Amino acid sequence: MSGKVEKTDDEWREMLTPEQYHVTRRSGTERAFTGKYHEFKGEGIYLCVCCGNELFHSETKYDSCTGWPSFWAPTDATNVETETDSAYGMVRTEVKCSRCDAHLGHVFDDGPQPTGLRYCMNSASLDFVEKDADEKD
Repeated sequence: MSGKVEKTDDEWREMLTPEQYHVTRRSGTERAFTGKYHEFKGEGIYLCVCCGNELFHSETKYDSCTGWPSFWAPTDATNVETETDSAYGMVRTEVKCSRCDAHLGHVFDDGPQPTGLRYCMNSASLDFVEKDADEKD
């Protein structure tokens, strides 16, 4: 996908659920162990709930025991952006969708190889598209 997606606050509110809006547009966080993709095992691609940008393949998802869906790499490094987040007295690295600036979660350097990264995402910021039966195996 190409081109930046820009909408007014009212347009985002209209298209997203209250939780999706809170997480993606207001940098909120869903409660641990409550997101629909936390224990989800489907095969396919995780997309940005706001703009459909491809973010993560299921092959990079793993159980980090943190309560949020975690991935060791994005589908393409250009599909996400990072910036320093100093909220709540902590310094973390925020992960955003590069296409629409949706807050997705945070990335940490305590993940598995081959990257050593843990992209700790909010289920509310993601949509999932199952891999076609023809593509499985």
